[in-house]
Amino acid sequence: MNTLFSNAKNAARTVALLSDEQRNAILLDVAQAIVTNTPTLLSANANDLEKMSLDNPLYDRLMLTEERLKGIAGDMQQVAHLPSPPSHTIEDRTLPNGLRLRRVSVPFGVIGVIYEARPNVTFDVFSLCLKSGNACILKGGKDADSSNREAIAVIREVLSRHARQLQMPDLANAATLLDATHEATAELLNAVGYVDICIPRGGRKLIDFVRDNAKVPVIETGAGVVNCYFDATAQTEMGTRIIENAKTRRVSVCNALDCLLINASRISDLPTICAPLKEKHVTIYADDTAYSALEASGYTPLQHATTDSYGTEFMDYKLAVKTVSSIGEAIDHIAKYGSGHSESIITEDPDNADRFQREVDAACVYVNAPTSFTDGAQFGLGAEIGISTQKLGARGPMGLREMTTYKWLINGEGQIRKA
Repeated sequence: MNTLFSNAKNAARTVALLSDEQRNAILLDVAQAIVTNTPTLLSANANDLEKMSLDNPLYDRLMLTEERLKGIAGDMQQVAHLPSPPSHTIEDRTLPNGLRLRRVSVPFGVIGVIYEARPNVTFDVFSLCLKSGNACILKGGKDADSSNREAIAVIREVLSRHARQLQMPDLANAATLLDATHEATAELLNAVGYVDICIPRGGRKLIDFVRDNAKVPVIETGAGVVNCYFDATAQTEMGTRIIENAKTRRVSVCNALDCLLINASRISDLPTICAPLKEKHVTIYADDTAYSALEASGYTPLQHATTDSYGTEFMDYKLAVKTVSSIGEAIDHIAKYGSGHSESIITEDPDNADRFQREVDAACVYVNAPTSFTDGAQFGLGAEIGISTQKLGARGPMGLREMTTYKWLINGEGQIRKA
């Protein structure tokens, strides 16, 4: 295993030396290779899908289609055309003693990513790491192992070709896929001196495990207990569209809605708001007030909420509903049960909109828009490594800029420091 880590570290030094044009050429070639190898990629994905139940909430995350592969290739092309973050000057000033100080962005080096049943992550992570001058070590889950291995084969074939053309043999190791085993995870988390930062992408259980066991630095991403508050002044038609999109666009993703908070004065609108969810067989876990309103309207499937309902990331066709008396109660609920990922308010009151965005502590806070927009590509970042829910360093969708750190460059003319 140390050989793989050492190879990746050497590759990181090589990737950092590439020109932006050289990195772009590699990314565009991989994007084309994804399209060319679509039948092979879909065949490998089918092998993984056969082993997973259709009822598993992760099935949709695992599934690749021709359209999704085209989208992945398109995202990679978009990344190739984005401004390159390495060597960007963040600050440039001259001290009174004549020393010139520059703070410039530089790659981390080797980025390790641990993820679950999401084969698209293999391509997304590679594109962002290469463009930002980093090498990557990937550790996927066993559910997507066939898909990930075919994806890395496509990537490494292009890397090897460019390595020969550029006479940079280490370049071939700029992307490495580890075995889908617990032992490989442990090795990655303890790869001090080889891995500069590790990013887990998955559910709370995975994130907690990585944070609790890693000896290398970790950026927490992914877990999202997402709420939406339907205010007293909210437009019913707009709110219905937003809630349906936030909940059902893709239920297995981290930006999907988990809890609807509705102002008590608008409880009569709840059956209308939830009508599209009924058509899609979303199970609602409602408090007593919301339960009565939905039961009277004939909503099914319907269950009584428990305290656990409000702190759960469902990743399924399930939604908690809670009645609140005010925006203050909604904000307090989010503070108690939210995960700092994405939160939304539907309102026509500008003061409430401003208060919600000021007081809600989350990476992304929306007014009159669904949390489904929390996504690197939607934010114009090309793709994303993950959604950071922590406050130190990167926060929210992590794109190219978040894949760099910085260093100080100091130029002098013989100055010395006096006692």
